[in-house]
Amino acid sequence: MDPGTVALIAALMAVAAALYSSVGHGGASAYLAIMALFAVAPEMMRPAALALNLVVAGIGAARYWLSGQTNFRLLLAFAVTAMPAAYLGGSIQLPPEYYRPLVGALLLAAALRLFWQPKQLAWRETAAPSLFVTLPVGAALGLLAGLTGTGGGIFLSPLIILFAWEQPRHTSGVAAGFIFLNSVAGLAGNFASVRALPPEMPWWMLAVALGALLGTWLGVEKLPRERLLQALGLVLTLAGIKLILGG
Repeated sequence: MDPGTVALIAALMAVAAALYSSVGHGGASAYLAIMALFAVAPEMMRPAALALNLVVAGIGAARYWLSGQTNFRLLLAFAVTAMPAAYLGGSIQLPPEYYRPLVGALLLAAALRLFWQPKQLAWRETAAPSLFVTLPVGAALGLLAGLTGTGGGIFLSPLIILFAWEQPRHTSGVAAGFIFLNSVAGLAGNFASVRALPPEMPWWMLAVALGALLGTWLGVEKLPRERLLQALGLVLTLAGIKLILGG
């Protein structure tokens, strides 16, 4: 790959990392789309996306934790079943036409709801779900995370917001930690593919780290609650379209 192409991919990934990390996400679905546009080898795409997710979600998890905006009890309630399921999903090679259109449509539906009356959504009373809810939901989301090569936060965040389990900024903190843990598990489930990472990875990792520093600064300190929900809606829209169109 020539240096100009490497730099262009890095720039696009930095922008994606800034947008996604502003709502506590790692951006794996965006990195997959960018790599597909530039014909990166398919066997390299999923592990590369998870590795980039680790960088962005790691920065996000640390910044939200340091600012006191991570609900660890809620995070662990989902992650305890999500991580083994993500490990399993990372080892499964399921034809994408079986699940991508349905998951993409669900993300678009969630995005539409977030765009409608975001202020009312952002300031609702919240109540934590019981373990009878979080354990099976975590397992399902972890499996989806492993199958799709994402960290699963793209699926968890809208559920937390729409069911009023936590307020938006703390939702971002939970999502960042969830994505980091699931990305570790997903890579472990497909460990052999790590050796097939693209040689350009160091440049791309640097780019997404810089993007994540900007995005988490916005998410932790600057964006009002309702703007966070609108940013999340935009992220869900992009991810949903990407899943439906495939690639």
